[in-house]
Amino acid sequence: MPTEDELPETFHVTTQEQLRAVSNLTRHRIMAVLRFQPATITQIAERVGLAKGSSSYHVRLLERAGLVRVVRTRKVRGVTERYYAMSARAIVLPDPGEGGPDVLMRHAVADLEASPTAGRHVRMAHLRLTEEQFEQLGERLQALADEYRELSDPSLPDASLVFALFHPGPRERTEEDGK
Repeated sequence: MPTEDELPETFHVTTQEQLRAVSNLTRHRIMAVLRFQPATITQIAERVGLAKGSSSYHVRLLERAGLVRVVRTRKVRGVTERYYAMSARAIVLPDPGEGGPDVLMRHAVADLEASPTAGRHVRMAHLRLTEEQFEQLGERLQALADEYRELSDPSLPDASLVFALFHPGPRERTEEDGK
């Protein structure tokens, strides 16, 4: 069985089965549990707030899609206990295409809405940048996220960083705009 140190850096979601697996909010939350350390079905169920049967079902779908895998086993009272971990350090989703739903951002918003309001840092800024400045900012944000991911300590509470740097498309006018 591969160890956590042998994980590939990225896993590219390429099939419909993989996309369906990551598109589910419960499975997204299970992958968040497995992001920093392996866990059993029981541990996953406790952290996500699921019944063990539901947790097992979702983990099997993720495993079948290749997104998680068993990294070690142990015998407990005659039963083999499996520890699951992510198949790679990062999951890369396909571009949703123009006008398509961005699964990652939808999950991030759902997680934000479910989080306690104390301690949140949320900010939206409208910028006017040259294309060069736009690219530089994107690279700086990615480097900052990578830097702090390297500093992550599995013994500390989870924190999520989500950013989106984009050129907004034309906005459709609504009835409210005309008033």
